Amino acid sequence: MQRTSTDVNGPDAAPEPRRSGRRDRWAGHREQRRHELISAAVQALLRHGPQVDMDQVAATAGVSKPVLYRYFADKSQLWLAVSEVVAARVVDAITPAIEQVREERALVEATIDAYLGIVESEPALYRFLLHQAGHPGIHQVVAGTSRQVAAGLARAIGDRLRALGLDAGPAEPWAYGLVGFVQAVGDWWTTHGQPIRRAALTDYLTTLLWSGIEGVRRGADLPPELTRAHERTEP
Repeated sequence: MQRTSTDVNGPDAAPEPRRSGRRDRWAGHREQRRHELISAAVQALLRHGPQVDMDQVAATAGVSKPVLYRYFADKSQLWLAVSEVVAARVVDAITPAIEQVREERALVEATIDAYLGIVESEPALYRFLLHQAGHPGIHQVVAGTSRQVAAGLARAIGDRLRALGLDAGPAEPWAYGLVGFVQAVGDWWTTHGQPIRRAALTDYLTTLLWSGIEGVRRGADLPPELTRAHERTEP
């Protein structure tokens, strides 16, 4: 049967309507404006602390509150967007630290130091996440970030254990435990005004957490030559 111009997929089918260039430009402008307002909210947090309100965010952005509400349905939606920015900073800081080291103790130390570095450099943003932890959306962002960091750490620890001829089974629980432990200490550290120098705290935590990995290595039945080779790499 001959295909007519009314056939949906025929060669003579009418072309799909093109999207309005003006609509695309407006969508791009709106997204750019939204990012600018999120950046202003971050700056307001740094300036006024975790109890910052929408008036202070609007003033920092140089707009009125009604303008804010054109882009964010309510305060919770804005704070959720801010939490996603802060969480991304945490991942961006920790991921390279995990990927660059090759020794087990250095891996633990680099992860701890990178996390504490975020707390030290931006304590207001960190405290903001703590204050907003009851918000369901923000809680999911924080939990998702923890899982992302732990998953990367588990891969790295697993690789180190396998290189030593050890069972990689402990890698994932160790990784999640390390992330949770350091988060708890980071909460304490920032809440108490960072009473211990970052370098000292990193060393304290590394010494404590390294004992678990080192204990498994020493308890394993490794070939003597592999044990001696590994001991030569220890600090």
